[in-house]
Amino acid sequence: MFFPNNFLSGMLPRFTTITPYPTAAKLHSHCNDPSLDDPIPQEYALYLCPTGRLHNHLQEFWKASKHQCGKNRAHEIFPHITLCDFFTCEDQKVELLYDTLKRVGDRFSQCFPPSISLSLHTSTSYLGFFIGDSHANILKEFALAFSSEASALAGRTNIRGKMGGHSTNWRLTGHRPNCHVKPCLKQLHLTLAHKFYPHHQKTLEQLAKCINPGETCQWVAALYSRDMRFVHYQTLRALFQYKPQNIDELMINTGDFIYVDPTQQSDVSEGWVIGTSHRTGCRGFLPENYTERANESDTWVKHREYVFVTASRFFTQTENEPSVKLNGEVHNPSMSRSTTNVLSLQNVTLRRGVLVMRHGERVDQVFGKSWLQQCLTADGRYYRADLNFPSTLPKRKDSMKHFEYDPPLSCCGIFQSRLIGEALLDQEVRVSYVYSSPALRCIQTAQHLLQGLKLDQKVKIRVEPGLFEWTKWEASKVIPNFMTVTELAEASYKIDTSYRGNFPLSSLVPSESYEDYVSRSSAVIKKIINACPSKGVILIVGHGSSLASFTRPLIGLPARDSSDFAQVVRKIPSLGMCFCEELKEENKWQMVNPPVKTLTHGANAAFNWRNGIEPGN
Repeated sequence: MFFPNNFLSGMLPRFTTITPYPTAAKLHSHCNDPSLDDPIPQEYALYLCPTGRLHNHLQEFWKASKHQCGKNRAHEIFPHITLCDFFTCEDQKVELLYDTLKRVGDRFSQCFPPSISLSLHTSTSYLGFFIGDSHANILKEFALAFSSEASALAGRTNIRGKMGGHSTNWRLTGHRPNCHVKPCLKQLHLTLAHKFYPHHQKTLEQLAKCINPGETCQWVAALYSRDMRFVHYQTLRALFQYKPQNIDELMINTGDFIYVDPTQQSDVSEGWVIGTSHRTGCRGFLPENYTERANESDTWVKHREYVFVTASRFFTQTENEPSVKLNGEVHNPSMSRSTTNVLSLQNVTLRRGVLVMRHGERVDQVFGKSWLQQCLTADGRYYRADLNFPSTLPKRKDSMKHFEYDPPLSCCGIFQSRLIGEALLDQEVRVSYVYSSPALRCIQTAQHLLQGLKLDQKVKIRVEPGLFEWTKWEASKVIPNFMTVTELAEASYKIDTSYRGNFPLSSLVPSESYEDYVSRSSAVIKKIINACPSKGVILIVGHGSSLASFTRPLIGLPARDSSDFAQVVRKIPSLGMCFCEELKEENKWQMVNPPVKTLTHGANAAFNWRNGIEPGN
């Protein structure tokens, strides 16, 4: 992360760094890439992107317009104003682009407008906001300064060799002229819809009028790159893993992006396409029904950004909210879950929040308390008796029978958890801390939530014994023998092994009174809050009882009567949640709507085809 030299002395802009993914991992996945040794330059572009409430409203428009009118060209890329269109730059000179962005950003930070004037413009094939002349002139001057300095520093780009069997004129000559960064000096605009059917114009206009262009917004000058070899290709996203059956087929994993040249598909067998993997660089055939169309920008990488925080906005904040929370880890404005795997920017007025959630569907909830007996062979090995049983169980040093009292999630529970995580990511929820009950089902829920949030490599799970269920409701006469932190870490769960719980596991007693449970819950939530002073969301994964027992003391309400408490808890479904946010200026917390909607699904009973299907039955 980089800051302007004078940032701490009162200057407000912030310059951040994005690393797409570790170089070693990238090289390993590309070990069979035929173009690995070729000096292939990337294409770079400079965009001005909105964040905050305006960005949220634009995303709502994106979703509504796609739902009501189908996909148009604007959906291929996230909301942005183009400052400099795509240009090539050698890898060893990209750092010069970063330096230029920071230097020019510093120079223009004081004259950058507090808000950008946007006026709606429509035609039969285009819908978008035009930038007011006075503000557009400042943006053009910024783009011109960046392009002039970047062009001078980038120098000449010399490229030799072939690229995976694809040829172009510049590659054949082995030389490309000076890298020329061209600023956009025509009418600056933020496109809402482009190349749509004319009969959709009125619907799109009505949707666009719901956007308030004067909403709170920070503008971010961001440098993106794309692979120049695949600019005119279609981009597909793999829905399922596919393992090659023949030597000319392509190995794909769920979520992989594949580049497909439409001009090369005429001789391919029906139901198949030939494409190049974005992850590995390898090329081959793959089943088309294993994929879906992705957006053009899903494979782009954000490299650096410059955040313009104007002085007028800074000084209008309250004394209790003196600064902008920009953690330097940036969300891809396209909302796609791409290879950047990064966090989102938050609004200026970001508060602390507590999201309390019940675990996902547990396996004994579906198959009963004797579920483990259904999955053990005669010699004590685990096997999957039904597709909703987990495919494997984590290794533990003691007996596998302890899973009977500490059951894992079902496969549906795993899916539910990841789905909720993805929904939180879509809503730009910034999770800063994760606490979990020591129960395996809660640990697994937290793990898959983080995977859906793309935070599993950034945020670790703090196992807090004090978050465990009211022990009177446990069927056993003793506290379950939970997996240890070491065992969980060895089983690849992202555990914070340095964390020491506020309530030791040895302090949990069987059949505790309701008063003791309420007291434990109140004490634990207060200690968690005190341990997490920074803004952002504290995610707590617990049990059905957790939703009331941890939020009511936080917002100043007394505990429910024990009989009422039991009735309420019975109605809380898997992954039920509630959310509290801090009103720091009033020194209190309030309950608000959760950031994502509920997850509702129906039951699916076991089925044996012989019953009623087989002849004679």
